[in-house]
Amino acid sequence: MIIYVGNIISGHGKTATTIETLGKLLQKEGFELELTSNKQNKIFRLLDMLWTVFKHRKKIDYVLIDTYSTTNFLYAYYVSKLCIRLKLKYIPILHGGNLEERLKHSKAKSDVIFKNAHANVSPSMFLKTIFERYGYTNLKHIPNNVELQEYTFKQRTNVKAKLLWVRSFAEIYNPQLAVEVLHGLKQKGIEASLCMVGPKKDDSFEKTQALAKELEVEVSFTGRLSKHDWISRSAEFDIFINTTNFDNTPVSLIEAMALGMPIVSTNVGGISYLINDKVDGVLVKPNAKDEIIAAIASLVNSPEMVENLSKNARKKAATFDWETVKKQWRNLLK
Repeated sequence: MIIYVGNIISGHGKTATTIETLGKLLQKEGFELELTSNKQNKIFRLLDMLWTVFKHRKKIDYVLIDTYSTTNFLYAYYVSKLCIRLKLKYIPILHGGNLEERLKHSKAKSDVIFKNAHANVSPSMFLKTIFERYGYTNLKHIPNNVELQEYTFKQRTNVKAKLLWVRSFAEIYNPQLAVEVLHGLKQKGIEASLCMVGPKKDDSFEKTQALAKELEVEVSFTGRLSKHDWISRSAEFDIFINTTNFDNTPVSLIEAMALGMPIVSTNVGGISYLINDKVDGVLVKPNAKDEIIAAIASLVNSPEMVENLSKNARKKAATFDWETVKKQWRNLLK
């Protein structure tokens, strides 16, 4: 039996996290899995996680733990300590481009979690490299995954500045920059539109809406959409933009690649491990509005480049297909 510990929050109007996607896929593969926790209150969520592990302690083979740099880091710490006490094998799954801050500033807790783990799974080579730099050795790279057949490839060639942004509205993802880019394109006389898909995580949602009003640009804010809905809507847009200041290996970029969308992304965290500049996407400096505008303008005027980016992006996305990735999980959990 496997207990999977993480934030099950899609029922609270948030974007589904890895526990909800990977967990369901592992269940389909025949693994006996119990997922925890969907409690909205953070204290109750932690208690539910601990109780679930304790309750099933006599039949657990592995405990999977989604591990982030924010509150969830403490969930991972206390669940890890319980697993150590109960002599259970546990596997942290490393998420978040800012997890290095925990390695710097929470070294004792980090050592408890990661040095006692059966293995530490890093979905990105970026985080694997960072952890190795801090002296951790029990690391295994298993990439994030998509079910490729769910993403209808649309070959882009001649594109317009019809921009799609998909992310939670959080300051670290810098959503206001997308609005500034739209405004800058219009100032240059380039016909442009912007759709922003994602749930509210902090007050950056209101700030982004206020900025759009201040700059007098029309932005479509859809709120959270189901995967099926935003994938369907993506066919109406030509260019995917990623404005984040911190990142790891975001599934949203892999999904955009699977759809054949040329991507313009800030080059932060693990993004350069995912996107080869000018090969399967375009990378720019963080918070560099003018660079993003120039990259978009270049794509609008370069059908051949767009065609190559679109084809190569789909090829890259195929390496993240569940049919390939699941073999690595099977080997680890056998």
